[in-house]
Amino acid sequence: MAAGTKDDPWVLTTAPGSSQYTMYLDGEAEPPALVCQVGSTTLKYQLRAIEDLAEWLKAQGGWVPLGVADENKPAPDGSVEAWGRSPENPVAGWYGLRKGYRGRFGMYLPPLLEELGLVELTHEKRNNQVRAL
Repeated sequence: MAAGTKDDPWVLTTAPGSSQYTMYLDGEAEPPALVCQVGSTTLKYQLRAIEDLAEWLKAQGGWVPLGVADENKPAPDGSVEAWGRSPENPVAGWYGLRKGYRGRFGMYLPPLLEELGLVELTHEKRNNQVRAL
């Protein structure tokens, strides 16, 4: 497994298997961040999203839809995407750090949690779901 650093990032694939991207930890950022590189686009999420999402998924007790959506579009209720921007989550809002690129939480975080052995993820063409292990 990769180290999750800038020099040795995780190489991940979206749940449907349609796109590959990389993620790495940036502990020196303020706040500490997960950097997600998708082609020429860089997205950043709060590093604590790994533990917070894993805990939330455990509390759900079953399969949760990913609910992928861009920042300017509504996320389906009860989805990972909706939780990643909800005022009810531990950061009281967006885990995404880069305005205009804060969405897609439900697309890019679950495959990382799967790589880390924290969740099980479906790999269908559409409507993928995730659950805690």
